[in-house]
Amino acid sequence: MGKIINRWYIKTMWILISLAGNQCGHTQDTTVNKYGLWVIGIYSSYGATVKNDAGKRMVDLKKAIPGLSFDLRYAGKNNFTQTKLYPKLKTTYLRKPVALALAAVHSELKKQGLALQIFDAYRPYSITEKMWELVKDDRYAANPKNGSGHNRGIAVDLTIINLHTKDELDMGTDFDNFTDAAHHNFTALPPQILQNRLLLKTLMEKNGFKALETEWWHYSFANGAAYELLDVSFNELRKGRL
Repeated sequence: MGKIINRWYIKTMWILISLAGNQCGHTQDTTVNKYGLWVIGIYSSYGATVKNDAGKRMVDLKKAIPGLSFDLRYAGKNNFTQTKLYPKLKTTYLRKPVALALAAVHSELKKQGLALQIFDAYRPYSITEKMWELVKDDRYAANPKNGSGHNRGIAVDLTIINLHTKDELDMGTDFDNFTDAAHHNFTALPPQILQNRLLLKTLMEKNGFKALETEWWHYSFANGAAYELLDVSFNELRKGRL
């Protein structure tokens, strides 16, 4: 009987504490998922991390980088899943230091009559779980037991376009091409394509990004583990005020 009462008391107190947190606006994620990862799914919890470290703020790339182009593939059906994984989007997000570094790359390209085009950046953790169920190959999809740089807001998928015509430079394959031809060490390509890939890689690495060997379009910013995994919705980020 004592154990039953104790369990009832603990459960009741936890409910009361949770309700009090909701009423005070201080609800926070306090549990880990089935992989033992802490994934922030509540906007106020994300906000608390930003208050402790302004560098963790998620930045709207459309506002932060004038002239940046977007082809957000997962907001439509033109992706490897052939389904819409995101709501309709006109922009996406990265952590503040990552956005600043990306702006530096974009600025250098503009001097050459070129610009960056974004395929994907921030990706809610729950979407990574869905992608893994379809691919289950960590060369091309992040295993949810580890989380993704996209979930942390420090990874970006992108290419280069002509600033005036808006045409993409030829990179040899399309985005989300899961073949050897998309790998950085695949050299059986025309010289111009290799040069285009090298231009993107050189500028990204110069500004603190690291290439993913199996995807010419994917880059992650340094020190990714310092940023929490997020499952905050795009709508919450759009409406959010910190």
